[in-house]
Amino acid sequence: MPTAILTGSPVPGSSIEGDLRSLGFDVRTAVDAADTEAQLAAVPADQRVAVVDARFVGHPHALRLGLTDPRFPLAAVPGAVTAQPAARQALTRALARENTAAGGTSLAVDSLADRVVAALDADGTPVQRPELGSLVAAVPADPQARNEARQAVSAVDDEAVRLKSAVKARDGFFTTFFISPYSRYLARWCARRGLTPNQVTTASLLTALIAAGCAATGTRGGFVAAGLLLILSFVLDCTDGQLARYSLQYSTLGAWLDATFDRAKEYAYYAGLALGAARGGDDVWALALGAMILQTCRHVVDFSFNEANHDATANTSPTAALSGRLDGVGWTVWVRRMIVLPIGERWAMIAVLTAVTTPRVTLTVLLIGCAFAACYTTAGRVLRSLTRRAERTDRAARALADLADNGPLAGALAPLLRSGPHLAPLAAALGAALVVASAWAWGPSWWVVLFAALYAVLSAEALSRPLKGAVDWLVPPFLRAGEYLTVLVLAAKAEVNGALPAAFGLVAAVAYHHYDTVYRIRGDAGAPPAWLVRAAGGQEGRTLLVAVLAALLTAGQFTVALTVLAVALALLVLAESVRFWVAAHQDGAPAVHDEGEPA
Repeated sequence: MPTAILTGSPVPGSSIEGDLRSLGFDVRTAVDAADTEAQLAAVPADQRVAVVDARFVGHPHALRLGLTDPRFPLAAVPGAVTAQPAARQALTRALARENTAAGGTSLAVDSLADRVVAALDADGTPVQRPELGSLVAAVPADPQARNEARQAVSAVDDEAVRLKSAVKARDGFFTTFFISPYSRYLARWCARRGLTPNQVTTASLLTALIAAGCAATGTRGGFVAAGLLLILSFVLDCTDGQLARYSLQYSTLGAWLDATFDRAKEYAYYAGLALGAARGGDDVWALALGAMILQTCRHVVDFSFNEANHDATANTSPTAALSGRLDGVGWTVWVRRMIVLPIGERWAMIAVLTAVTTPRVTLTVLLIGCAFAACYTTAGRVLRSLTRRAERTDRAARALADLADNGPLAGALAPLLRSGPHLAPLAAALGAALVVASAWAWGPSWWVVLFAALYAVLSAEALSRPLKGAVDWLVPPFLRAGEYLTVLVLAAKAEVNGALPAAFGLVAAVAYHHYDTVYRIRGDAGAPPAWLVRAAGGQEGRTLLVAVLAALLTAGQFTVALTVLAVALALLVLAESVRFWVAAHQDGAPAVHDEGEPA
């Protein structure tokens, strides 16, 4: 149980002790700085501890934001400071310094908590200060100020602010106006019944899988039920994040579950549509796989661009300035958010089309809409990159190299290709275009194997030097498109039942590996271990292997080979991913909450 140390003389009628207990703190009292230091030393080192001025006046949610958020080692609001175990030493040093400076005197005329925060700032130790907005958090110096602070507390509805802050500040049109107005109340209902965000996330996944099963029936009733359940799954998907913000239940494991389950839900639904269409005699597996590839490549564009500019300096451009000016015109904000088809708009469109049309129409419209959105966002980001003069860091270059997922073959070739001009995006784009075009032109053949080998060489060339160029962030998306589309085209050209479903499974397994890489980088955990990348073959190794299997085996044997490869890769990457994220959660890794794609 976390411990809160109340410092200074108690104030008659104060609710601070009850507020702290309601937040789960064991409350102790200290009369001066020396007593506070002794009380702090008595708290076990593996527990959170807070130092709170006994004169504090404010909303309980202000205390909750300042003292219970698991994402930050040190946090403070006026009159209160808290430290998680990782930051206990910094808090102890600051308190010892203040104790020495104050000579252990009474704190009736000063706030020890605020002096400790000032000392932490002087040391250069980062202290999180949450945005309180209209919430009150103050340490009144006299009875009149205390009365004014209490009146300010009464004038603001703490619960209304808490509910409002549970919703993302930036979200899509559909979510903002059709989901969040009531899902926030569902989040509060869950919080009051002790449900966790992870439980709601799992419920959302199960609902989406049932929706996919309904779509797989191939009946009109099944399609209608699938659409309704997909919307319900999205409501729960919004609720889990709102529950996390409402009750500050952030965790490393929860962020990973939320992100990976979103992809699993959507792609499982694509497979359900394809199965349902097959029951009606229509083969749309190529469309389903194409939709998954396009959506994954869109995400890779987002991830790569953001990582490339994560800590770039001189990070401005005329295009970005124009975008900022457009944000000042209300209607343009919503139009621009809608045309990129964020998850809310996308799932709403899929649900409606599933209920009233066919899987072929649904997937075709989805492909057209996502293709337009991809062109719009990518063009804007290319313009920003070409017009800004940013210095990209070694961290950004490493992140892009990790996202590229080159394997041992490209790694062995890269040192041989470091002389001469270096045009990383051109090499990646050319390699991807050549291998996909050869698969389209010749189908399963040794010509494709030759171009797959050339693709491996060009992949090595693309990463032979650090990716610090203006548009080097395009390298990972180009390589994703090259690998995934080669699998799609070769499976389609095999012209045998089962080849495209097997290809869908293989691309899904590889995409999971790539998403997992993204979430590790975002969580500052680094890339997956080198042994995993080697065992998975790297993107160029897998592309070459699929080309060889297609040329060497009959169509039926190729389908079996794709299935075996998909299962093997899925087991490999999933086992390591689960092991890593569960271990990170158990080891107390810093909690994260990635807002990710607008929900």
